[in-house]
Amino acid sequence: MNLYLPLKLLLAIMLFCLSLIANAQNETPKDSISNELNEVVISQEKKMFTNSNGNVKVDVANSVYSTIPNPIDLLSKLPSVQISSDRESISIVGKGNPLIYIDGQKGTISDLNALSVADIKTIEIIKNPSSKYEAEGRAVILITRKVSKKDSFKTEISEVASFKRNYNNYLGFNSSFKKDKLEWKANFNYNLRNPWENHSLEYEIPKASIVSNYDVTANSDVKEYVFGGGVFYKINEEDYLSVNINGKMRNDTFDINTFTFNQNQNQINNVFTFSENSSSKNFMNSFINYSKKIKAINTTLFVGFQGSNYNQHLLSLVQNNFNETDFQLSQNRDQKFNVDVFSGRIDLEKKFKNEMTLEYGGLYLKAKSKSNADIFDFVESKSQVSDYDFKEENLAAYVQFSGKVKKIDFSFGLRAENTNVYSKFKTQALPSIDKNYTNLFPKADLTIPIDSTKSINVNYSKSIVRPNYSSLSQIATYINPYFLYGSSINLGPSFVDELSSSFQYHDKTLKLSYYQTKDVTNPSFVFNEQTNVLMITDINFKRETGFTIDFTLPFTYKFWTTANSLVFVKSKVEDYTALVHPSKPYLYYYSNNTFKLPKDFTVVLSFWGATKQNDGIFERKANFIVDLSLAKAFGKNWNCTLNYNDIFKATSYTDRFTVNNIHSKFKYFVDANEISIAVRYSFGKIKDSEFKQKSVNESENRIR
Repeated sequence: MNLYLPLKLLLAIMLFCLSLIANAQNETPKDSISNELNEVVISQEKKMFTNSNGNVKVDVANSVYSTIPNPIDLLSKLPSVQISSDRESISIVGKGNPLIYIDGQKGTISDLNALSVADIKTIEIIKNPSSKYEAEGRAVILITRKVSKKDSFKTEISEVASFKRNYNNYLGFNSSFKKDKLEWKANFNYNLRNPWENHSLEYEIPKASIVSNYDVTANSDVKEYVFGGGVFYKINEEDYLSVNINGKMRNDTFDINTFTFNQNQNQINNVFTFSENSSSKNFMNSFINYSKKIKAINTTLFVGFQGSNYNQHLLSLVQNNFNETDFQLSQNRDQKFNVDVFSGRIDLEKKFKNEMTLEYGGLYLKAKSKSNADIFDFVESKSQVSDYDFKEENLAAYVQFSGKVKKIDFSFGLRAENTNVYSKFKTQALPSIDKNYTNLFPKADLTIPIDSTKSINVNYSKSIVRPNYSSLSQIATYINPYFLYGSSINLGPSFVDELSSSFQYHDKTLKLSYYQTKDVTNPSFVFNEQTNVLMITDINFKRETGFTIDFTLPFTYKFWTTANSLVFVKSKVEDYTALVHPSKPYLYYYSNNTFKLPKDFTVVLSFWGATKQNDGIFERKANFIVDLSLAKAFGKNWNCTLNYNDIFKATSYTDRFTVNNIHSKFKYFVDANEISIAVRYSFGKIKDSEFKQKSVNESENRIR
């Protein structure tokens, strides 16, 4: 592959950016006053990456990452963190979707987009969260913001120009103001994105004598408005009241072009499908929190209420051209989905004089969703209308006791959750789902020091993974006359038991884990023999078992800081509907290398990948991705960063599996090759923000 032209363009853009800002800096006259010595600062170089029992902590404030304007792009640079191509979900290798906490308070993707990178002090990836986090957490991304107590203000403006197959632009504004006991924050981001997507599928249905394949490409025009604001009032030194609102509005227009070959016994068709689509996705989240310290019993009381709304509207007009004839209208699809969630919680934390802590509390959550589909078939000249209602109530209580006995740190907790689920199609007399169940989720953690440099940790947890509310709707995407992407109203939660042990030596960790997931969620095929239409959707497989060996190896040598992660994984998925092969282990690897150069230049070379994967059912090809960044800070106000992501254009995925006697091979191509330039300007200064916000809806991450 010829990299000369992209590298030349990269260097030219960077030099142009740096020259502009450098000239602006040089316009300031130098004299004896400007060189006056105001203060003497004694500083110590901090490590960018630190590690404790496999939990990696990143010092964002004192690293090149502080120049990245977008928190989602920031997370994508961290070990084990994977961002989906649509930037709507986050996963941790071997752990699935993590919970997101900001200053110990639960958040979502929308909360991340409402956060300024300049406010972030550290990010910690916790792979064995304690029972104080809800039962759904196998992993937690904990974001800690900078804190202060001084009155002042700060405003930040950022601009990112991104060059992929198409041009993308991100404009951001973030402001904070603090006066006496009152503090407010506000942000607004306007993103113009033009993502490109492509994938292909080959499949065989032997029992119906069908052989088919298609290749689909989508070009989108996305406009996103991300906004947030809040007020924090400090009643006294330990009590506060806060009100916050944030949201995201997205309008998306996209054309889908699909070329299909389909052979049904002796009948062969070559079909070109063209669909015009428009989609709107809106999310709103608001909450009010109150915290009070009850000094008489040395207990902190927290009470919070939260309301969230997500709605989606998808319009599709589909045309088909069979065997190079004329285009004929096929379907007009009008699909809507709306979910409202209300929750309230109470938490109490009591500290004892012997360094013991008792935490307990409860949660009530109620969710209602409506899914409406109106599909007009031009061939049959008739409409199919469907209305589906879903309700869920969750009542939870928990208790956790933690502390230290001699030199041993411990934490024991138990959580009880009762869930009531009811759903029904309006045209049906009986409900589709009517369940009421109660589950217990214990967690335990012990850390035993051997000496000042070595320790052993043992952890057990039982957790739950619930499907997103939108996964429980009936919205489907039309690909061609023979294939649909659909949701599953019958998708249930998965239950995970996990036991792990780690050995810590200085900042190096060796960790062993074993887990078993009951009713694990995976894709499957549903074939309609009457219409000959195949749909892919998520279902609950029988179980997944796995064993991991995780090495975390950070170190620093002079101007070079590196963080390395190696994860050996052997997992096995089982289900009676799937063709099972012997599973094979695979390796995930990650390396981040930061070089501090003279004149405040920083170069970051990072790469990650995975060997070929085979978990018994799903086979995936190997990957190897390389990113390069060059950054420079100019004084205290200007930052400029140049990124060259996926240098070798290697971000693609291949899946093979056989489910319900249907053989398939998927290929996904992701538009990840990118050259971007980011410029950030800030003025004013808040040294210590006391702003606090606490999300009380523990299922908030399911709202998408």
